[in-house]
Amino acid sequence: MDKEYGTDWGGMLKVISPAYIKKGYRYLKRHGIKQFTVHLMERFQSTEVSYKTWFDLHRVTEQTLREQSETIFETKKTISIVVPLYQTPEKFLREMIESVQKQSYADWELCLADASPTFVQGDFSGGRQKKTDGKEDAPRHRKITALTSIIEEYQEKDQRIRYQILKKNGSIAENTNEALAMATGDFVGLLDHDDLLEPDALFEIRRKLDEDECYDAVYTDEDKINRKGTRYLTPNMKPDFNLDLLRSNNYICHFFVVRRELAVAVGGFRTEFDGAQDYDFILRCTEQAKKTGHVPRVLYHWRTHENSTSDNPDSKLYAFEAGKRALEEHLKRCGVDAEVGDTPDLGYYRVRYALNETPKVSILIPNKDEKATLQKCLNSIWEMTLYDNYEILVVENNSTGEEIFEYYKEIDGKNHVRVLYWEKEFNYSAINNFAAAQAEGEYLLLMNNDTEVITTGWLTELLSNCIRREVGMVGAKLYFPDNTIQSAGTIIGMGGLADHAFVNMPRRNSGYMHRASIQMNLSGVTAACALVRRDVFDEVGGLEEELTVAFNDVDLGLKIVTAGYLIVYDPFVELYHYESKSRGSDDGKKERHAKEVAFMQEKWAEFLAKGDPCYSPNLTLSKHNMSLRV
Repeated sequence: MDKEYGTDWGGMLKVISPAYIKKGYRYLKRHGIKQFTVHLMERFQSTEVSYKTWFDLHRVTEQTLREQSETIFETKKTISIVVPLYQTPEKFLREMIESVQKQSYADWELCLADASPTFVQGDFSGGRQKKTDGKEDAPRHRKITALTSIIEEYQEKDQRIRYQILKKNGSIAENTNEALAMATGDFVGLLDHDDLLEPDALFEIRRKLDEDECYDAVYTDEDKINRKGTRYLTPNMKPDFNLDLLRSNNYICHFFVVRRELAVAVGGFRTEFDGAQDYDFILRCTEQAKKTGHVPRVLYHWRTHENSTSDNPDSKLYAFEAGKRALEEHLKRCGVDAEVGDTPDLGYYRVRYALNETPKVSILIPNKDEKATLQKCLNSIWEMTLYDNYEILVVENNSTGEEIFEYYKEIDGKNHVRVLYWEKEFNYSAINNFAAAQAEGEYLLLMNNDTEVITTGWLTELLSNCIRREVGMVGAKLYFPDNTIQSAGTIIGMGGLADHAFVNMPRRNSGYMHRASIQMNLSGVTAACALVRRDVFDEVGGLEEELTVAFNDVDLGLKIVTAGYLIVYDPFVELYHYESKSRGSDDGKKERHAKEVAFMQEKWAEFLAKGDPCYSPNLTLSKHNMSLRV
């Protein structure tokens, strides 16, 4: 088996079943043989360590659970878990209830709203019952459901379980609102009637709430569990709150806990978004929350079966359309002029932000010799750019050949180009700062001369993201000439300091949780193509001139995010990057590189110690593929 991209045939055989064959046929019919093959290979690529092994190593121990159960918090916070029920299979119902009862944090209530069909239970054989005073009483009967006796069995032993039979089976949103109305706790958590919680779920949520009183909502990582409850699979390791990722997909999903008064204030669940009612609810809650926290532990297990959207997306196509509408409503509430489109992956969306202004963009391209390389880069800009208000500043630095100077004469003053001359020794940061000082644009596009734009309208796309008031920088998706990924954003801490995501992964693959192919916030992007707001660039002091060659873009990104701005990775802007996959290095380069690494590790020691908030601590830092961290 190939270490990184090998196929686990044993794993494939284990999951071949009629349900999976049906699912595969639906995917094949929808996407065609080429994408079907890609999807199949992606699904069964080895991640070096099996999830079962990883999960067993990271589950809470009995000793820790005992310690948690003895923990006394300074303030009382009750967590109400709301569950709408409808003809829940007895096995699933019992397992769900018992997963709540096993919680090491005891201050909870379980609110069960039962919308199952009712029938009357009573004693009609003897007519009316006689009271002790000899008068007749009404017949003893009541409405129950098939679930009532099971739930009452648990209620007899646990007063924290609350139960209500609904007058009718409404929509999923209506039924969930009925469960929400039963809640009396400080916070409410959403649990589906056939899903499970890990025994430390509520404790970890409670501990997170104590970290900052501003947390109005908290979510955890999750995975899926098969119908029999015997296998855990498909872990979703999430970053901390990530606005652009949430606008691409409901990555928060489970387990979501929110302050009850906020849940009520936003209006609970809305029937017009049934199928994506949780997405709509989460969007509205996180819009209003002072802060949204994240617990990077797998604490929720989402039950999969043939009719579940977790295992069979085609079973509820209406849910994805509802999700799209929920996202559109979210953008309107936020005052954002944008359109929401679909992607090839169901449940993943593309937000296209409107560009209602035409600020000037200055494209900064350092160059030394390499006429053909620069020419290819410039030609691609002229061919692929639909936006007109831009300038290209080519910064000549220490070229030796006459050919390049002749080319400068050809292009200077034409087709948006100005040629600047840098006469000092090479320093990538200083050269770009020099160009920025002479740039006329309100936006600066850092760009390598060995890139080639392959997306029509690329500059419009970058600018429409960067013009958002909360955004400081936007980066693109870059490929090697062989159509493998060179950069899908930068992960801080990867390789010891920082490195690109999904390096060498085939271009057609979308990566872990499709994160190579959707917009999200990252802590850095490559300066081979990165658009920066001019005012933000100046605010953070431009590029660090102590970093003459490497890590200057990493440093710039970290200065931008720590100043409170977002960085957006936009995979819908694509370029080829013709750098060598394996660079040679002499002793001088090694010495310089080591010096720059030491500079960065000292300057950003605190950030590195805490970990990249845009990346999960459960994912590897030693590889580019976002496999599990051993």
